[in-house]
Amino acid sequence: MSITQSRATTVRKGSRLQNREGLPAALPWILPVLVLIFAIVVFPAGYMIYNSTRNISQSGLDLGPAGLDNFAFVFSDPNLPRILLNTAVWVLVVVTLTVLLSMALGQFLNKPFPGRTLVRMAVVVPWAASVVMTTTVFYYGLENTYGIFNKFLVDVGILASPFGFTKSAIPAFAVAIIVAVFVSIPFTTYTILAGLQAVPADAIEAARMDGAGAARIYFSVVLPQLRGAIIVSILINIINVFNNLPILKIMTGSVPGYEADTLMTYIFKVLQFDRQIDVASALSVLNFGIVILIVAVYVKLVKPMKED
Repeated sequence: MSITQSRATTVRKGSRLQNREGLPAALPWILPVLVLIFAIVVFPAGYMIYNSTRNISQSGLDLGPAGLDNFAFVFSDPNLPRILLNTAVWVLVVVTLTVLLSMALGQFLNKPFPGRTLVRMAVVVPWAASVVMTTTVFYYGLENTYGIFNKFLVDVGILASPFGFTKSAIPAFAVAIIVAVFVSIPFTTYTILAGLQAVPADAIEAARMDGAGAARIYFSVVLPQLRGAIIVSILINIINVFNNLPILKIMTGSVPGYEADTLMTYIFKVLQFDRQIDVASALSVLNFGIVILIVAVYVKLVKPMKED
């Protein structure tokens, strides 16, 4: 064994020894975090999985094991394909529009102009406000009898007569997408804006001196520097949008049937209206598994920890 290899082996052994010795000293500091993670993540998830394998009455009484019967019931539901399709469209469209609009808005807010601080503060408002409150404002504004948005569209000639946007599946789903994009833009914009402000000014200036135009500078210099910010934005938006309930619950709540439902609203209906706790738990396990799979595939493809 060479001297270099011997030193490397000694360093590795020393690092492992230090890690083992440092764990007891660090345990009092990390124990509260571990307890919190167990209390609000591990235990509820485990209890959800447990309930999905039980036969639970509508009154909440555990009648014994059910095996995989709840999952078989879920996958035999004729509404499930439409619900899964709605969920995929919901996540894909909202996340794509949010990221694209946030990239444009972030680029605008990164430029110096009079009143930039006020505009930046205004962008935060949809994010700071309650999602339920914001969605409710849109919902009542789109009412076909007294909604101010409906009246405006009629007054300017876009609509010939008031239209019930929230009364049928496709319009209600489309409006829910618009509201979801509206409330998701602030966080995503600020994440991308932080990435833009970290782009070295000398790199942009060097590219400009080499004769590169604005488009070439953005795609060749700025956009690669935004990789980390865009990856984080997409990942967080996927998780948030996939698990979003309030927007769809308010906007599509008056639509009969399941044509405008995603997995989250379907779980809500099964739990609240049908009071099938065991089936709702099985749906929640399915929902959780899909989210984990999407995140795992996404992380595998984009490699967020990869060094540029």
